[in-house]
Amino acid sequence: MSAPAPSPLAIVEAEPLPRQEEVLTDAALTFVAELHRRFTPRRDELLARRGERRAEIARTSTLDFLPDTAAIRADDSWKVAPAPAALNDRRVEITGPTDRKMTINALNSGARVWLADFEDASAPTWENVVLGQLNLIDAYERRIDFTDPKSGKSYALKPADELATVVMRPRGWHLDERHLQLDGRPVPGALVDFGLYFFHNAKRLLGLGKGPYFYLPKTESHLEARLWNDIFVFAQDYVGVPQGTVRATVLIETITAAYEMEEILYELRDHASGLNAGRWDYLFSIVKNFRDGGEKFVLPDRNAVTMTAPFMRAYTELLVRTCHKRGAHAIGGMAAFIPSRRDAEVNKVAFEKVKADKDREAGDGFDGSWVAHPDLVPIAMASFDAVLGTKPNQKDRLREDVSVAPGDLIAIDSLDAKPTYDGLRNAVQVGIRYIEAWLRGLGAVAIFNLMEDAATAEISRSQIWQWINAGVVFENGERATPELARKVAAEELAAIRSELGDEAFESGNWQQAHDLLLRVALDEDYEDFLTLSAYEQLRG
Repeated sequence: MSAPAPSPLAIVEAEPLPRQEEVLTDAALTFVAELHRRFTPRRDELLARRGERRAEIARTSTLDFLPDTAAIRADDSWKVAPAPAALNDRRVEITGPTDRKMTINALNSGARVWLADFEDASAPTWENVVLGQLNLIDAYERRIDFTDPKSGKSYALKPADELATVVMRPRGWHLDERHLQLDGRPVPGALVDFGLYFFHNAKRLLGLGKGPYFYLPKTESHLEARLWNDIFVFAQDYVGVPQGTVRATVLIETITAAYEMEEILYELRDHASGLNAGRWDYLFSIVKNFRDGGEKFVLPDRNAVTMTAPFMRAYTELLVRTCHKRGAHAIGGMAAFIPSRRDAEVNKVAFEKVKADKDREAGDGFDGSWVAHPDLVPIAMASFDAVLGTKPNQKDRLREDVSVAPGDLIAIDSLDAKPTYDGLRNAVQVGIRYIEAWLRGLGAVAIFNLMEDAATAEISRSQIWQWINAGVVFENGERATPELARKVAAEELAAIRSELGDEAFESGNWQQAHDLLLRVALDEDYEDFLTLSAYEQLRG
């Protein structure tokens, strides 16, 4: 008697989308189902392990490099695989969601790489998940164009040799995709995003002289990197492309991953191409993990924590040294400024800050960096051109002068800055405005001339939670309390209503966003990810 056929992947509670059959083919869904069967149990174990590690941090208020993997760190012989030609020069990378207009603009931007984002810059509506995949397929087939219905302006791709190389970012391990289920259980969003993209595009990209390249977000340990590596090995065999076709850049945006950079590269060494330093999620992770560690772990206003803060310098310099020691690219942080079309002075000041930031990164040894807007590409490019010249990267700069002790990465109290009342107000303002847009399906949102994504909301609500639970007293003498946060939030909601007018206010998700921010900022039990609660309220 033959074994029963495996149950198929079911699409549930999803309105049909135009051309979805080109993405949600039977063959593609069978591949995603197989990924789910093989790898979701390990995903679940690793999520549970995160909780255990967090409990240990709560008990000890410290972290250290892992004794069990000391031999990997001490072995100077291993390196990651050589970079493919399309990823050898990454001096400027632009980030953004995969809507049709952004896809064209990012590919045309002049950046060497586009981070095509299904994660923090994309609210995971079913439309964004499926049509984002379709937009990338269309771009590779050069059948993508866009006409803005408001302005009438048309957008089309430049010649192939002028386009950015795509590095796609799937969702983090903690998020599920409720619209795809197997035996009544949702498939992890990471496997949906990776699986659909890889299945449809791995061979197509090889034909274009590139390959399936990925950014891996929210990684917390080398064991999570090992899971990704096993997925890559299986996927390459499944679709029939050579092993080593995949390349992955890991975002070191959690404090625990910062202590395992070499081990993460080691686990992915046949598929690794680099590490990236992401600021907001990194700070969010510090608050999350050390939230009951006392006053010495209290962060000041988020904008006061620059990349020159001692503990951030330790993190970024260790990242550069680690990457170059192992032959990997070190990619710097985000320039999130959005140029103003009305205020030249605002632009002048901001552009000077962006230039200083990119000059610092290039001088420190980074091989490239991120920008959020095409107007920033030339500024970042000039900073890296000045250091690199015609060289594709500076991996030959080994930064052997860098020495980072375990305590350096968590020396939060080395900062002179303190939390301020204006910092509380800004956290509330940005949190409400971002969450409202996210609930409308927008993941990348311009707020106060900065491009914000989900990491922004996470650090905002985490700081409110931390300041209240630490009993912070602001410079005006007011103590951070739930009552003060509610008062500030009510004032902000009233200001938004006044700014928009009653009709526009009521047609938005403002009260819902206000309520959700306060719930995750004020609940006694800290919620690991704001997006888990927000996803329950996301329509579509």
